[in-house]
Amino acid sequence: MLPLDFILYLQIIIFLFITPGTPRIVIISYSMNYGVGKCIWSAFGDVTANLIQATLVIFVIGSFFAESSTILNIFKWIGIIYLLYLAYDIYKSRPKDITDKSEIKKSNLSFYKDGFLVAGTSPKAWMFFPFIFPQFIDFNENYLAQFFILITTYIVLDFISLIGYALLAQKLISWIKANPKTINTISASVLVIIAGIIVVTQQY
Repeated sequence: MLPLDFILYLQIIIFLFITPGTPRIVIISYSMNYGVGKCIWSAFGDVTANLIQATLVIFVIGSFFAESSTILNIFKWIGIIYLLYLAYDIYKSRPKDITDKSEIKKSNLSFYKDGFLVAGTSPKAWMFFPFIFPQFIDFNENYLAQFFILITTYIVLDFISLIGYALLAQKLISWIKANPKTINTISASVLVIIAGIIVVTQQY
């Protein structure tokens, strides 16, 4: 059986995915600096974190995160600190020369870790999965099948949207070569602004 209001669920997550949030800003910058291939690892890290979050919420801790302001604040500040670190790392990195065949210093595991931590420490994700995600599951029916449909849909569309952003960023390579620090400065600035907005608005 399909989960409750599956079409509405699709509309909500598609809107979330097309909105340039923190993971997509990181993906855009990494695509510019390291190429689309490395972004795949960050995207895998992102969806892995989301899978763990959804599983914990539905099968392990339920509404614990939604009700515990202390836990949410811990994730909030971890996320803020990591966003500021990424902003610095992105600002200091050099955009990739598409003709350069030299070895990239960051490992695939490092890209995976960045994607995982950005998604895993996001207060918005920990609000989405406890508050919104369970609303589309009828726990009186086969909720395992419903969970599988919902999370598979989420992960597939999230992954596609992340790679789509990476591919779009590659289209801007020609323009960015004339101003190699522009996208890094913009991306780093946006990450700092997002961190500031989280500090001000995410009160638990």
